[in-house]
Amino acid sequence: MSDIGAVQSQFLEFGSREEPFRLESGATLSRVRLAYETYGRLSPERDNAVLVFHALSGSQHAAGVNTDVENNPLWTDECHVGWWDGFIGPGKALDTEKYFVVCANYLGGCYGSTGPGSIEPETGRPYGSRFPDITVGDIVRSQIRLLDHLGIEKLLAVTGGSMGGMLAMDLAIQFPERVQLVIPIASGVRVPNLTRVHNFEQLFALQEDPNFNRGDYYDGPRPYQGVVLARMIAHKTFVSLDLMHERAKGHVVQANGDLKGYRMRHQIESYMLHQGKKFAKRFDANSYVKILTAWQTFDLAKTYGDGNIVEAFGPSAEAKHRYFVFSIDSDVCFWPEEQFEIVDAIKRAGIDHRYVTVHSEKGHDSFLLEPELYTPILSYLLDEELIRSRAAALRAGKVPLVTPEI
Repeated sequence: MSDIGAVQSQFLEFGSREEPFRLESGATLSRVRLAYETYGRLSPERDNAVLVFHALSGSQHAAGVNTDVENNPLWTDECHVGWWDGFIGPGKALDTEKYFVVCANYLGGCYGSTGPGSIEPETGRPYGSRFPDITVGDIVRSQIRLLDHLGIEKLLAVTGGSMGGMLAMDLAIQFPERVQLVIPIASGVRVPNLTRVHNFEQLFALQEDPNFNRGDYYDGPRPYQGVVLARMIAHKTFVSLDLMHERAKGHVVQANGDLKGYRMRHQIESYMLHQGKKFAKRFDANSYVKILTAWQTFDLAKTYGDGNIVEAFGPSAEAKHRYFVFSIDSDVCFWPEEQFEIVDAIKRAGIDHRYVTVHSEKGHDSFLLEPELYTPILSYLLDEELIRSRAAALRAGKVPLVTPEI
């Protein structure tokens, strides 16, 4: 059982036909809804907030137990316990007795935030193919609206793993005045070619499913097989081959009704198909396409530095942000070289930074599965930042709360 216990998602709505939410593409959404959860309490000084960005297929439910979100059929048993429950709670890395932790479902998602499966106000039908492409920057700007709603002018820290780390860096550059400490985990500053190919394979699998119908499938059969195949393509980059082998041991080879002529002969084949089928029950194909598209178009240098990655980090340098970069030595989704690139850029930009490589046999998903490897450092970083922040407030004539014990 989670240390936090039962929690519920909350919802923020903003925008109107007169003042729509404008996307980087120029498209607009007349009404936007964000699903979010919070853990812990915001201090009277509002100086202890930590924003957590989830990974590609995550949700707003980062900690605790939430068994239902508006009767959403995609909210399967796999979603009930928060995806970062081992990291968030009393005495954990993000200690809810000290910090106010916020996590929101991405714009374009399928767990309560406005996405392709949402009802389009102008038509009364699901957006489907009419839902516009979104960018990492769009997702970040939507969550700035949430921070405004919560009365959080400046975050103590922003963090996220995988794609979440991309959003953490984007927020720091796009809104440098809104954060102090930036903690990207197993992430990168752009999309390298191998990742781009893997993502394209997934996009192709999704859109080539006969049921996809260019995204207009909500009144008919879902593109189930396309989602299954896309997840199998992705899953092999999320876990190490050793972990995959261990998980497949003892796995029952499934019935062959899912295949057209080929008979599965190995437990690892059955394991991969099981992962794909499990995921297809809990995620929407259109949301997968839109969020993958945001990933495919991510490039900090191009967006903020006119092609120069050091220039892109200029706002972070001016705001005197502190960065702590986590890398995972067995990661084949965001290879360690991609974190080296982050570190090199922020170093050349003159940004205060630290960097650590986590040694794990579990690959990319280590940041989800092994809180014991990250907690000592995360706890120290947050405590150090809060002490630093409150010391600065004291020097400025403000009386801080009691600083956390380390």
